[in-house]
Amino acid sequence: MPSPRPPLSRLLTVLLAGLLAGLVLALAALPTGLLGGFVANRALGAYAELPDALRTPAQPQRSYLYANDGTTLITTFYDVNRTDVPLAEIAPVMRQAIVAAEDRRFYSHGGADLRGIARALVANVAGGGTEQGGSTLTMQYVRNVLKTDPTRTAEQRQAATEQTVARKLQEIRYANALEQSLSKDEILNRYLNIAYFGSGAYGVAAAAQRYFGKAPADLTLGEAALLAGLVQSPDAYSPIDGDKDAALARRGYVLDAMAETGAITTAQAATATTEPLRLRPTAQPNGCTATGPDRDGWGFFCDYLRQWWLTQPAFGDTAEEREQALRRGGYRVVTTLDPMVQQTAQAQATKVYGYDDKRALPIAAVEPGTGRVLAMAVNRHYSLADNPAGQANHPNTVNPLISGGASVDGYQAGSTFKMFTMLAALEAGKPLATGFDAPAKLPTRYASDDEGNCAGTWCPANANPEWMDGYRMMWDGFGRSVNTYFVWLAEQVGQDRVVEMAQRLGITFRADADAAFARDGAANWGAFTLGVAATTPLDLANAYATVAAEGTYCTPLPVVSVTAPDGGTVDVGQPNCKRVLEPDVARAATDAARCPVGQQSAYGQCNGGTATGVDRIVGRPVAGKTGSSERNATETFVGFTPQVAVAGIAANPDDATDLVGSAVQTRVIDAVARVIAAAVTGEPVRDFTAPSRALAGTPQRPQPQPEPETTPTPTPNPLRWLRGRG
Repeated sequence: MPSPRPPLSRLLTVLLAGLLAGLVLALAALPTGLLGGFVANRALGAYAELPDALRTPAQPQRSYLYANDGTTLITTFYDVNRTDVPLAEIAPVMRQAIVAAEDRRFYSHGGADLRGIARALVANVAGGGTEQGGSTLTMQYVRNVLKTDPTRTAEQRQAATEQTVARKLQEIRYANALEQSLSKDEILNRYLNIAYFGSGAYGVAAAAQRYFGKAPADLTLGEAALLAGLVQSPDAYSPIDGDKDAALARRGYVLDAMAETGAITTAQAATATTEPLRLRPTAQPNGCTATGPDRDGWGFFCDYLRQWWLTQPAFGDTAEEREQALRRGGYRVVTTLDPMVQQTAQAQATKVYGYDDKRALPIAAVEPGTGRVLAMAVNRHYSLADNPAGQANHPNTVNPLISGGASVDGYQAGSTFKMFTMLAALEAGKPLATGFDAPAKLPTRYASDDEGNCAGTWCPANANPEWMDGYRMMWDGFGRSVNTYFVWLAEQVGQDRVVEMAQRLGITFRADADAAFARDGAANWGAFTLGVAATTPLDLANAYATVAAEGTYCTPLPVVSVTAPDGGTVDVGQPNCKRVLEPDVARAATDAARCPVGQQSAYGQCNGGTATGVDRIVGRPVAGKTGSSERNATETFVGFTPQVAVAGIAANPDDATDLVGSAVQTRVIDAVARVIAAAVTGEPVRDFTAPSRALAGTPQRPQPQPEPETTPTPTPNPLRWLRGRG
């Protein structure tokens, strides 16, 4: 029971109530026609002065994120758990219940039930508390709007609930103005969409979901009566957080009131009163950490979308305004996430490394020609939960391990960067048939004092000399991943052109040292072609998607469409693409990229690959490249078809000195290949277009020389010696 109020407070209440009751009774005593004219004239003048929020409601609503099928819910964002629904989508018994519970004369008064107000005031003064309400549904709607309007100051919102004569009169005036301009059904619909029903649920849609796990159109009589009874005292009556018995008693009151108004029969009321309370409490997910226990890996994609959203001017001038738009704007966002591809990627990532493994396999899938991000997976829980001591990113993390940013610079992707050298060479007019007798170790012009240097210069080596050394062209140099061939080729083209090519295809240098090299020392970045710069699976997949799209680069995009609450489309879902390579250059690079995966180039020049099992797994035209960083600290594979590009990088996100080892390479290749296969399931088989003869060139492999009759005396040969050391 409420505590007795102090004498002074009671006296002030009596005086206020007496003053307001006198005014109301005086108005109520006027002849009906005169009173109606007075109200109408005052209301018509007041409508033009109504706050914008009352004329054009803009109440906070939650935004929904769906997968690319438009039905699979990823999560929702909200500050206030609320979603507007039209009256036609609210069960008739719910409409009848709220009228019976809160305003039985709703369809006959003009916005303010003056006799009801006076009666309530007198009763409340006599009882020393708030025994009866006097506000109509329209007046309650006015109060709810004004106290939650985000465009008003905190003081203005507070004033909307003050117990003063001025506030009450303003509320009456606004209510009458609305009644002159809106239909009763429109007012009822607005009320049902803003009323607070307890347990964090604003509006009938949120309440039906919160308490019963269903849409408001599906509410039964008993459920509707229970919800209608909550609005008088939402927190006290809530059957989840408050007094369940009080909620049931209040339900009985509403059912009796419905019977008295003729909305239902007394028999229906009696039956519904005896029904047991069947709650199905359903918490509405909020934010990227609430994607669900079976989909917690989806949070990484969700977070990528949120970061993208914060950069879009369509949602506000500042990041703060855009965040508010996401949480309060009521948008319906259909994302690019493909549930089947995402589930496959997550399964493959966790098959290579478990959730508790300190090593990770982040995987990203991108659609060539649009930049749409189809999947982002990693063997981590997207969660703010604590980790064991000393484990920063496992098993729980919200860091962008797949896309990069914040504290994540990325990981070395090894020989996958040879693609950028090949593209730069092709663009410079060097054909695929460009040949070089690749040694086991190649002395270069770059000074080095590292172990294995050649007379003070950097001296890269081939990982498998017996298989890699010898005369190579781009086809088999790429297929066998011959380091010395590509370092030589980069020197012929210019390292700065190779670095620029990578940037043109979307490789972002997030590490400070990499950014400094690219800015100030690109021409001397000799090891760049071997993938020493940090990158991410998303950047790498999108760069190779540019090749798959025959030279069309598209900015990575996480949305298909964004629909505002009014049904209008926000213009942010269109791909942002541009040509960055001539089609023939991209086709030539693709032709060479058929070699690593066990397929054959259009010119029949593939003779070995580092990921030949991909051909069997994908079972259609495919291209790609493996990459191993120094001492196998990371292992990478990126593959593509005309419809999808997928990249995965095995690494330890917390410790670059923890070497994943060469043994995991085949598992990474297998994982990425299976994601590609899943992504193209059901898609038509598309082949790559062969490059022109001009960019292919004419292979001119050295002819084998006949063996001499006698073996000459060997002469010192530093390259031969170095080859032996490799």
